[in-house]
Amino acid sequence: MGRRSTTRRIGIADVALKAGVSHATVSRVMNGNLTVDPAIATRVREAAAELNYQPNPVGRSLALGKTDTIGIVVPDLANPTFQAILRGLSRAAARDGYRVLIADSSEVSSEEAILAGEARRRCDGLVLCAPRMGDAELEELAPSLQPMVLINRTTTESRVPSLMVDYGQGIQELAEHLVELGHTRIVFLSGPSRSASNALRVQGLEKFQAGHPGIELQMIDGGSNFEAGHGAVDAVLASGGTSVLAFNDLVAMGLLSGLHERGVRVPEDISVTGFDDIQFARYTTPPLTTAAVPITELGAQAWHRLRALIRNEGSQDAVNIFRPQVEVRGSTGPAKN
Repeated sequence: MGRRSTTRRIGIADVALKAGVSHATVSRVMNGNLTVDPAIATRVREAAAELNYQPNPVGRSLALGKTDTIGIVVPDLANPTFQAILRGLSRAAARDGYRVLIADSSEVSSEEAILAGEARRRCDGLVLCAPRMGDAELEELAPSLQPMVLINRTTTESRVPSLMVDYGQGIQELAEHLVELGHTRIVFLSGPSRSASNALRVQGLEKFQAGHPGIELQMIDGGSNFEAGHGAVDAVLASGGTSVLAFNDLVAMGLLSGLHERGVRVPEDISVTGFDDIQFARYTTPPLTTAAVPITELGAQAWHRLRALIRNEGSQDAVNIFRPQVEVRGSTGPAKN
């Protein structure tokens, strides 16, 4: 049998012995405690450097009561919208020395609460994108998940800030764009029934209808992904609508693909709009008219709000609202006579 290695990890005790100080003093110096005498702190750091001492990150986290990690819960990481939110969040957090732990609920509403609790226990704070979670469940959970920032949800808990996209206004402006093009029969290809952002879109369309009694607006059950849009082609064509408001860009892209397979021309035969302005929206055939949301900025702002909570940096606005901007491209055109 070979000889067992006698190499061991250099620890606090070794640094303390070499520097001639207590274990507690080494710990305070390594954790950045400024109450240690500067000369002693210098001696400790020199001893640590000579011994090539590397602090145990787990032990350091326990000692400081912080992990330098935040969590984010999303419903579907395959969706480019949530990828962009994560990109903005992780880049902004990294500049402050924080890492991001990601939890994907895979569109299963019952998983959102479980994942939120598990992520929060492992992190210093949480960004929660939970569009399927019920309002009552969110209200019950919110106090135990702080510090937390909500994306596209609100709670009565005053210490939980929210970042909201004005989906209602965005969908109204898309509908107005279609009316300006002469469309009087509009189809809304809706999102998941439990989606909070879908409910906001529906509310916006109800306001739109109230102001446009002469416009026929039909709602068709859809979903949130490419397959949902592709699978809705028959229902859309049977509706007699001349234009479609899709729940998001992925649904719109699926619909474009299905219409192309049927030989239906866009926008000559039917106009299609999306929502979000994901990276691929301008590269579809034809390019997709959509409501652009500053998604990456939304992620960065989520970190800034969460950082302020972690650092106890004073009061903040309860809700920040982001207004979508309509991007008119080739997928919408005049109504067919």
